[in-house]
Formats: sequence, C-alpha cells, structure tokens
Amino acid sequence: MSTRNSRWPAALMLSPTMIVLALVVFYPLLSALRESFYESGQRLDADGFVVAGEWFAGLANYAGVVEQRFLNAAVNTTLFTVVTVALEVVLGVAMALVMQRAFRGRAVLRASILVPWAVPTAVSGLMWKWIFQADGVANALLGTDILWTADGAWAKLAVVIADVWKTAPFVGLLVLAGLQVIPAEVYEAAKVDGSTARQTFWRITLPLVKPALLVAVLFRLMDALRVFDLPYVLVGPRKQSVETLSGLIWDEATRVHYGPAAAYGTALFVYIALIAFVFVKLLGADLLSDVRSRRKEARDVA
Repeated sequence: MSTRNSRWPAALMLSPTMIVLALVVFYPLLSALRESFYESGQRLDADGFVVAGEWFAGLANYAGVVEQRFLNAAVNTTLFTVVTVALEVVLGVAMALVMQRAFRGRAVLRASILVPWAVPTAVSGLMWKWIFQADGVANALLGTDILWTADGAWAKLAVVIADVWKTAPFVGLLVLAGLQVIPAEVYEAAKVDGSTARQTFWRITLPLVKPALLVAVLFRLMDALRVFDLPYVLVGPRKQSVETLSGLIWDEATRVHYGPAAAYGTALFVYIALIAFVFVKLLGADLLSDVRSRRKEARDVA
C-alpha cells in the first residue's frame, strides 16, 4: 500500500476526535475571539433612540489589558504559578523518592500521599478555609491571630499552602512513574564506583527522570496559570491580593461584560500558549530530539 493511500484510514480513524475537538475547543475559542471585538447592551442610535443589541467595538475591549486591575491579576497569576510549581516540584520529587523505596507499609504510604490530589478543589478550599479561620487550627497551632483569608499577603500565602498541599502529590506520582523505569543496574554500577547518595541523585536519578519531570512541570504550569476555584473558595471573589486572570474573566462575565471578558480570555489564552511554547522550546528540546532520533531509528530498521 502506498503512503498516500495509507493516510486515508488514519484520517478516518482520527476524524471523530477532530470533530469533538472542533466542537468543544475550536468553536468556543473562535466564538470568544469574535465576541472580544463586540460590545453589547444599550446605546443611542443616530436618531437619538435607545436601542439594545451588540455592535462592533474593534480593539476597545482590549484596552482593559493595560489597566491596573488586569495587570494586578496577571502579576498574581504569574507569582502564584512560579511559587507553587517550584514548591510542588521539590516536594513531588521528595515524595517520589520516598514512595520508590521498598519498606513495609509502602502501599499505605502511597495511597495516603495521593489522597490530597483526589480531593475536589472546592472541598479542599473549604477545608483550608476552616483551618485558616481567625479561630481555626492554624492560629491555634501557631499561637497567632492572623487573618489568613482577609485581603493581603497572608491570603496569598494561604492560597499557596493550600495549592501545594493538593497538587504536589500529582507531581510526585508522575516522577514516581519515571523513577520506576530506571534500571536497577545503573544504581548498582554507581554504588560499585563509590558514588555518594547526592552524586547518584544529581548525576543519575535527575537526568534519567527528566522526561517525566518536564511533563509534570508542563501540566502544572498550564493548570496553575488558569487557577480560579481555589482562591475563589478559600479567600473569596474580587480580592485584589489573590485575584487571578481567570477570576477577573469570571467577574466580568457575571456582570454581563461579555466583550471585555472575551478579550481578557483571549489574552490569557495567548499568555498560556506563549509560556507553553517557551517551556517546550527551551526545556523540552532534548525530549523532542530524542523522539525524532527514535523515529529515525525505527524507520531505518523498517
């Protein structure tokens, strides 16, 4: 069978997936992009009568991108992403190293570590809101009277702690999957060569687990950049210190400002796409080259 003829069965099998993607991804994305250039509501026509509907607004909705509230939400989103992902990577790798060891009760430990990740975000936010109340567990243990869920720096810290607690096990699970495919002979050879535990980690474990770790970081970056539910449940809406881009979009949409909401959503989509592109381009170059080399080897063998 020729290469051209063999493409038709592949295209036919992929068509249901592409149709679903077109309906649930591309169509809403194009609709939001179109909505970002329009305004809706009431206005005076050329004869002075009040008319309701929508009209083309050009780039007027995108003017809000340079306003203080949008910039504050962008800074909050970026800060939240950088801090939480960094902490989750460190804790996730540590969890994976612990879960990989053979000891009695390892299955129970693995299950208990993954429990926070299985808890729904809304439930997790309500639980941490109870912990961070003025008369809650956190202040009782620390002996303080901090208003954790009020608007301010403590609210940022509360959101970071709650998110790290919930999603660090996700990173640990992916890293554990990467650790389990490393041959035991590699560690035995390092032990024979007299490598210390630190040298083994930096020179063997970390380079070999890099593919799984990069996937985990990329997933967490994408998830953290669109965070909405945890700050909303834990601290509340319209709080300047923890308002994210997704929260700002939700607030504009609930006030029937669909044009600005669509414009902010488009800006968020471009921001996430750029972050993903830069991440894959800079940190994932080795992975892509490995995939290409494996495909080339497979074609050569065939």
